[in-house]
Amino acid sequence: MKIAALDIRACRHDDATIPGAAMRDGQAREGLEFVVYTLRTEDGQSASMFGFAGRSALGAAHQAAASLRPFLLGRDARDREAIWHDWRTADRWWHHLPIYSFGPVDCCLWLLAAEAAGEPLWRFIGGARAEVPTYASSLVLADAEAYAAEAVAVRAAGMKAYKIHPPGRSLAEDIEIHRAVRAAVGDDFALMSDPVQPYTYDEALRLGRELERLGFLWLEEPLPDEAFSALRELTRALDIPVVGTEVLAKHPYSVAECIASRVVDAVRADPSWTGGVTGTLKTARLAEAFHVNCELHTTIFHPLEMVNLHLAGAIRNCSYFEVLWPIDTFAFGLDRALPIRDGIAHLPDTPGLGARLDWDMIDNATIAKV
Repeated sequence: MKIAALDIRACRHDDATIPGAAMRDGQAREGLEFVVYTLRTEDGQSASMFGFAGRSALGAAHQAAASLRPFLLGRDARDREAIWHDWRTADRWWHHLPIYSFGPVDCCLWLLAAEAAGEPLWRFIGGARAEVPTYASSLVLADAEAYAAEAVAVRAAGMKAYKIHPPGRSLAEDIEIHRAVRAAVGDDFALMSDPVQPYTYDEALRLGRELERLGFLWLEEPLPDEAFSALRELTRALDIPVVGTEVLAKHPYSVAECIASRVVDAVRADPSWTGGVTGTLKTARLAEAFHVNCELHTTIFHPLEMVNLHLAGAIRNCSYFEVLWPIDTFAFGLDRALPIRDGIAHLPDTPGLGARLDWDMIDNATIAKV
């Protein structure tokens, strides 16, 4: 099963707009940009997957074409482990691609294998469960009232938990938001917090103490993922679990110290930013050996979310499946909705991904074929 081609499209979906106020950098996203990779083999097989592209789909596509295409051509698509390791070495020498570049290629390799085996990806990896509880993650909202209203809507939609991404403008405002959300949904609905590293150590400690009082499940990325010393001290000072590592490059090696010396209580990984299915499995299995959870991080784009769901069905040390809210903003790229009913994500039983990409939408969104 030799790789004959890597097709890459740079895309922008203009119907998905995120206002500047919903992102901490204040920059509106007038259409979400992404790339689409298609791996083709000499025997006529193919698999495709979306990829994150940051602010520039053209930039991401040209980088991938220059580095990944010559690296992959002629390789055996079944040699996923060798390709993963060889890319790690090659990337160190003269590529240094963003953390989101290689993951979709690895996803394609796994999908080719699962389809050839006639198995859904999660069972091909090794099935652990067919249903996964799902939680919704906010964007940045205007004020405490807006967060409270959204949390109530998420609960009414049947989701099993809600995670707050607070504005991070001030600790006082963020505490007010967390209190308002808890008051709105009551004590029996699961809540998490992901401030995305706006605080000093002392501020993070104060927020953590408040979240303990409010009964939140975890505190995620209150400090930079690479701030190992401060995070380790925070983890030891707080009873609420501290979660992190989603933006560390070079999983699982970069995460090993975080697990072994308890820099955080639980780690994060996903097939978009963690080196694909292979990298995510390595991090999850490593964490499992230390009785640590690997809470899968949303991949934003729903085709990648389907891969994430397959991973959630193949590992035991993950509590939930995460989706961004409002879910309709990100509901594109597949020929069907994500298989979530009453807050439970259901693993598909058809070979490969269990859904097809929406090629009409992709054609309309394509800026360039690189």
